[in-house]
Amino acid sequence: MLTSAFSFTRLRAQFIKEVLSVLRDPRSRMVVFVPPILQLLVFAFAATLEVRNVDIAVYDQDAGRWSHELVQRLDSARFITRVWHVDSQQQLHELIDRGEVIAALAIPVDFSRSIAAGESGRAQVLVDGRRSNSGQITVAYLSTIAADVGAEVVPDAQAPTPVVVRHWFNPNLVYRWFIVPGLTGILALFSALLITSLSIARERELGTFDQLLVSPTSTPEIIISKSLPALAIGTALGLFMISAGVFLFGIPFTGSFALLLASLVLFILSVVGIGLMISAVSMTQQQAILGAFAIGVPAVLMSGFATPVENMPVVLQWLAQAIPLTHFLIIVEGSFLKAMPPGDILASLWPLAVIALATLTMATVFVRGRLQ
Repeated sequence: MLTSAFSFTRLRAQFIKEVLSVLRDPRSRMVVFVPPILQLLVFAFAATLEVRNVDIAVYDQDAGRWSHELVQRLDSARFITRVWHVDSQQQLHELIDRGEVIAALAIPVDFSRSIAAGESGRAQVLVDGRRSNSGQITVAYLSTIAADVGAEVVPDAQAPTPVVVRHWFNPNLVYRWFIVPGLTGILALFSALLITSLSIARERELGTFDQLLVSPTSTPEIIISKSLPALAIGTALGLFMISAGVFLFGIPFTGSFALLLASLVLFILSVVGIGLMISAVSMTQQQAILGAFAIGVPAVLMSGFATPVENMPVVLQWLAQAIPLTHFLIIVEGSFLKAMPPGDILASLWPLAVIALATLTMATVFVRGRLQ
């Protein structure tokens, strides 16, 4: 009796088996569910480019009115934990060398006298170059404090017109509003990638892969049954993290939920294809996990999550367009804060559809080669 090439009954049985294998295996359950939730809660507070709780060293050789005013403002600055008062230039260098301060301010002896004479007061700022990004932000903060002191020095009639800056979409510059939507894509990426990467590798490691080869299950049923659990779990985790961003972290969601959901499904499908290819070439679950991280980490770094894609070399910019996370980050970040128009979402949605079609097609070829 010939079996049909495709049977929903067999597909349902395979799907249930895959779901149970994910939920029943302690390693799979720990890898899939626990890290994304913990990482969302930790990274939302830890992954930030804001500079807080830093120490500054001050070498005040002037001790005049304006140097005293500048030091007082440093003492009251919220981003500074402690101001170290030193007595020599050598102590400044030692504090920076030991990493105890991120920046040091050397005020010359004629600082207040120069200001009183109508000249510009000059002070030297030394920054720890080992922490270049934080150091640059600290210098910007110190420049703002110095500008405030300068505004008091210049008479009102001569003071320049202040520039009022309005930060669109994120008026209070809450960094968490930017980081949490991006984490949604990253954590959903690793969850779906790990689930599918472990699927076929688990069969080999447990010795059930040969049973799968002699079963009446067809190749399309095997591929679909391996894909659906990752699609369901990855989508559910993505929706959970989106809900956490709205209700737990209070991030305003101004876009279309339906378009975001469609983008999330296409994003997970494209990741599932990559995970199936990794699983097809992996002999053990350990190899599958290492393969998932070998693909996932570069994908995150090149997706534009931490640095703009436009700042990368042209070759890497083109390569970034083949990474599904690059397009999903544009959609999810725009949906949260910008109320991104449907046309702009579709401009990033169709590349996701193309990538999903390409990865699933390649995964079918890889898995079919392993099953023959």
